[in-house]
Amino acid sequence: MVRVSRARTAVLAVAVVLTAGVLVSCADSPGDGVTAAPHAGDAACGKLADRYPDRLGGQELTFSDRPGVAVWGDSAIVLRCGVEPPVPTLDPCATVDGVDWVSREDRSKDGGKFVVTYGRDPAVEAVVSDEVVAVDDVLVALSALVEPVKTYTKCVGMADVPPPP
Repeated sequence: MVRVSRARTAVLAVAVVLTAGVLVSCADSPGDGVTAAPHAGDAACGKLADRYPDRLGGQELTFSDRPGVAVWGDSAIVLRCGVEPPVPTLDPCATVDGVDWVSREDRSKDGGKFVVTYGRDPAVEAVVSDEVVAVDDVLVALSALVEPVKTYTKCVGMADVPPPP
């Protein structure tokens, strides 16, 4: 029979409790399941990260530990910089303070909103959950954040198409 000292048993018990606590606290932390975008290492994404607002849409910045990723609240707002720029699309596009945002209706769920910048490289996507009531204010703040990213094209609408000769 192997005898284990009380001190060693106590240390082992404390280690088990601390490890379990860390695992539980990490299991549901904001940012879980959010992966960095393919081009998150782009210098423009790094500049954005330096300017993430502490609060957005009434939510605190709770996660920014992955390149190009920021989360406000309990995933109420998730931003990923470095996604592939969208190709020309018929999806709705809105210009907010000089930044074009394409609304991805097929990816917007449960009352939330999924948008991606158009005409900027790297592109930035944002998912705003339905718990954020001031989506327009969030887009204004995100537009100010994203505005320095180089523009190479813009959204066009029917008003931009010349009439046939």
